[in-house]
Amino acid sequence: MNASNQPVKPAAERAPSYYAASLNFESDYPTLQGSVSVDVATIGGGFTGIATAVELAERGLKAAVVETHKVGWGASGRNGGQVTGSLSGDEAMGKQMGNTLGEEVDDFIWHLRWRGHEIIKSRVAKYDIACDLKHGHLHTAMKASHMDELKATYDEALRRGMGDDVTLLDAAGVRAQLGSDLYCGALKNTRNMHLHPLNLCLGEARAAERLGALIFEHSKVLEIVHGPRPAVVTTGGRIEAKQVLLAGDVYHKLERRQLKGLIFPAMGGIVTTAPLGELAQEINPQDLAVYDCRFVLDYYRLTGDGRLLFGGGANYSGRDSRDIAGELRPCIERTFPQLKGVPIDFQWSCAMGIVMNRIPQLGKLSGNVWYCQGYSGHGVATSHIMGEIMAKAITGDLEQFDTFAACKHIKVPLGDQLGNPMLAAGMWYYQMLEKLR
Repeated sequence: MNASNQPVKPAAERAPSYYAASLNFESDYPTLQGSVSVDVATIGGGFTGIATAVELAERGLKAAVVETHKVGWGASGRNGGQVTGSLSGDEAMGKQMGNTLGEEVDDFIWHLRWRGHEIIKSRVAKYDIACDLKHGHLHTAMKASHMDELKATYDEALRRGMGDDVTLLDAAGVRAQLGSDLYCGALKNTRNMHLHPLNLCLGEARAAERLGALIFEHSKVLEIVHGPRPAVVTTGGRIEAKQVLLAGDVYHKLERRQLKGLIFPAMGGIVTTAPLGELAQEINPQDLAVYDCRFVLDYYRLTGDGRLLFGGGANYSGRDSRDIAGELRPCIERTFPQLKGVPIDFQWSCAMGIVMNRIPQLGKLSGNVWYCQGYSGHGVATSHIMGEIMAKAITGDLEQFDTFAACKHIKVPLGDQLGNPMLAAGMWYYQMLEKLR
């Protein structure tokens, strides 16, 4: 929250979100004018671009980040703020990466699950970033088949030495954690975290700048110039670099010849209620983040000032909802009947970059131009993991990058025109399967 502990009016340049209304400080980086020269130019001022810039600056490289809007303008500053050990596409990773990693693939994926937590915790402490970072998460079951999944995850966690972090709960155990009768059980995980993502992104940007990185806002990239000395050309300037990283996820339209048809937008809606006062303690006394086991799930948590932040109902058509609050209010009231009629102060949407097989896409567009994208709704932790992997690759350590780059991805003809209907049809199919389980 800001110093007065009261929401401020959201900046017109940002989505009308609770996050924009509760910034510790607003970014005010210059627009790129003229020509600058750096070691690495990164396109995209979200978590991937900013986290990579921090990693590169810590390694002694001169980095620059260019953003069309404001730092954290996209999904990085609009998401649910949950940092969990769930990796989108982990099963597909196991199958594809097993070809190169062999028997080590399970260990590789398991340790990857928690690397983002370590990076974020360390960075928040090192650079004194105020972002309401808290521990505690429930993965909730709505029927018996969900409990089978949670039991398998719990057993794996015990086998991996996480016994102090996880607890398997029955219905009564969940009711002791939440003021809701909706769930038949849950897996509680105290290693998982939740936070204010926009304050984290802006705090990391400030850290990168203090380490010598250049950050430019309102600087739309028109072209990437390939060659021995690549360049990023914006509406007002040019960045000459030794290497370039494209980290705009689903928001950019650059390099369409190679990247078109690989990643697609899914729109998620989020609302935040008015402050709940004593009701906050009643519905969530342990201040836990929550999401359920369904394919199209609900997720929620309390904010730093005692509001309920609630999201769900991803729209795989790629189109925004016209009434996010109207769609999510029934979900809130089904979960917490005691909140019936509660005022909703903020509503906004978040475009998530969805990959068909859910494996993050890392690769090279040319010898010194890289790209990193596609976290399929798990971006807070995954973007920080990928930022570290990309910084390692750019500085010569290609081991983890090569593991991801070797994965095969489905390239859909006609791009979004066909890809989004395919995603919508696929999610309908999985939802139908779920009803039969």
